[in-house]
Amino acid sequence: MSNGFDNNDLKVVAVTNQKGGVGKTTTTINLSAALIELGKKVLIIDLDPQGNASTGLGVDYDQRSLTVYDVLLAETSVSEAVLPTSMEGLHIIPSTVDLSSADIELIKTANHSTALFRALSEDRSLVGSYDFIFVDCPPSLSLLTINAMVAANSVLIPLQSEFFALEGLSQLMLSVREIRNSVNTELRFEGVVLTMFDRRNNLSQQVEKDARENLGEIVFKTVIPRNVRLSEAPSHSMPVLTYEPRSRGAQAYRRLAKEFLKNNRDI
Repeated sequence: MSNGFDNNDLKVVAVTNQKGGVGKTTTTINLSAALIELGKKVLIIDLDPQGNASTGLGVDYDQRSLTVYDVLLAETSVSEAVLPTSMEGLHIIPSTVDLSSADIELIKTANHSTALFRALSEDRSLVGSYDFIFVDCPPSLSLLTINAMVAANSVLIPLQSEFFALEGLSQLMLSVREIRNSVNTELRFEGVVLTMFDRRNNLSQQVEKDARENLGEIVFKTVIPRNVRLSEAPSHSMPVLTYEPRSRGAQAYRRLAKEFLKNNRDI
C-alpha cells in the first residue's frame, strides 16, 4: 500500500526524533523560514501537544480556536485551520494541549493511523498553495508520529551532537522502515541533520564522525551550531532568520535550506 501525500508539486516532510530537546522544533521553524526566503511556500503542522512551534511563531493561545486536533478528528479541513505566523508567507496549523488526548480518540476510529493522510488528501486547495508541508512531531513514537509518517513523503531527523545521540536512532529508523513496508511504500529518509554542534568540542566531532560512518549519505553536509541567538528567538516568537539574520544559526539554516532544495529539485 502506498500512502504519503501523492502530488509531485507538494511534499510532506515529517520532522521527528523520539528524543526530546534535539532541535526538532527549532529545525522545523528555521528550515521553513529559510525556504520562505528562497521563494518557497511553506505550511507547518504543529503535531506536538506542547505547541512549541505555534508559540515560537507568534500564534497566541486565544487564536487557536481550530487546531490540528480538529483536523485529525475530521471536524474541520486543513485549510480552515491554517493561521498566519510572525513571518510573512509562513503558515501554521497550531496545536494545544488538547492534542495529548488525540491518541485515545484516534484509536477508537477505524483508520487511526491514516487520519492526517486523509485530511491532506481531501483538501485539494493545498496543491498550488504550498510547496512543502513540515510536520513537527512530538518527542515520541506515538500514534501522532505514526500519522505523520504515514502522510509524509520523507522523514527528516534532527540529531543532537551529544553523548548517546545515536542511541534510540536505530529504533526510529526501524519504525520508518516498518511503515514503509506496510502502509507507506513511498516513505524515504530526507536526511539526518546534526544540531547543537560545537566544533571546539571533541565529543561533537566524534558524534559527527560516527554519524557519517554509520549513516553515510543521508547525513546532511550542513551542521547546525550551538548558538545563543537560536535559543533566544522562540522567546521573541519569531524564527532566528528574522530575530538575528546574521547570526551563525540563521546562516546555518540558510545553508541547510539550499542543500534540502538540491535534494528536491523537482519541487
